[in-house]
Amino acid sequence: MTEALFDAEQLKRQLRRSERAKKVTAIALIAPLFLYLIINFIIPVGFMLFKSIDDRDVKTVLPRTTMALSEWDSVGVPGEAAFDALVADLREAYVAKKHSVAAKRLNTAQRGFQGLISTTVRRLPATDSVSFKTALIEVDGRWGQHEYWTAIKRATSSRFTLIYLLSAFDLTVDSEGRIVQVPSYMRLFNTVWLRTFWISLVITVVCIVLGYPLAYLMANAPTKVSNLLMILVLLPFWTSLLVRTTAWVVLLQTQGVVNDFAIYLYLWTERLQLIHNRIGVYVAMIHILIPYMVLPLFGTMRRISPSHIRAAKSLGANPLVAFMKVYLPQTVHGIGVGSLFVYVLALGFWVTPALVGGRNDQMISYFVAFYTNETLDWSAAAALSAILLLLTGIVFYVFKVVFRLGKMQMQLR
Repeated sequence: MTEALFDAEQLKRQLRRSERAKKVTAIALIAPLFLYLIINFIIPVGFMLFKSIDDRDVKTVLPRTTMALSEWDSVGVPGEAAFDALVADLREAYVAKKHSVAAKRLNTAQRGFQGLISTTVRRLPATDSVSFKTALIEVDGRWGQHEYWTAIKRATSSRFTLIYLLSAFDLTVDSEGRIVQVPSYMRLFNTVWLRTFWISLVITVVCIVLGYPLAYLMANAPTKVSNLLMILVLLPFWTSLLVRTTAWVVLLQTQGVVNDFAIYLYLWTERLQLIHNRIGVYVAMIHILIPYMVLPLFGTMRRISPSHIRAAKSLGANPLVAFMKVYLPQTVHGIGVGSLFVYVLALGFWVTPALVGGRNDQMISYFVAFYTNETLDWSAAAALSAILLLLTGIVFYVFKVVFRLGKMQMQLR
């Protein structure tokens, strides 16, 4: 009896060791994937989200001014100590070439601050000036205005700010701390957001209209024909995005192949402007994104048995009714997955609209690239990226609810 109990305990220990070894092996196998996700996704996205609300730039560049304004009651204009601290900070920042960092941040709170800082650092008063307050006001009278000093104090009073996120929706914080819309002549991003979602929606709908018949033909054609069509669908993936977009620039220009061919066939009599406008954006983006619609549809249609349609017809349904009542509902999952791919990818397009679109056809990603590469305003770029990420997540959830993607996928399995 004792030996039997001993053997049972030993067997349990061996089983536990075996289970632990399996868990360790599984963790070791997936560890590189987790490490890849952490390094290439979680850390960059986390830094981007943090940068969109980080508000330490002004504090870092103007530490003396920050300390001097902490004792200011925000009434009128601060005293000589604040002006002395500002001159010392600007002189040091100008030497280190960091003044533009504070200028960009302050410009989001008070328009004109960037020009004010740039003018001031080039005309800083001499170190032996009797009154830096008088000297700075002589350099630029705006230093004698209450709202500019209030903007500095607000930018240095907290470690975090919503100013960049608000700016992405044409909102700002006024001198009294209220959230208000920016002046009408400065409003931009609300229109850009609407344009981005509208262009993505139009491209998704057109991809469904063009991709559904193609996927149906591929799914029901003989193997040789289906393989040939699959190669043609995948062919764009073998060419870089930039090359494909540049090719459309050549094809769609006024003296391009499309206009030549259309005039030859008498489709129109005068050469049309097909590039640097919305038409060019639609054509180029649809060409690039339509494979992402066709492939999910093809995968769904291949799993549908032809006997379903035959059964419907045998029960008296005409081809149209059989298609609408039997075949189409079974392809909703493919439509949903393809639409999600196309719509989400279209939201983040930058190269194609930048090359074939006009000034009024640029999407939100263009401004992310502009802030990142041109103005180096990484906080503004991070705010736009964070909002785009959030809206993409909302789009994904909406598609999942509307098309019941998870539930339908389980049913298909």
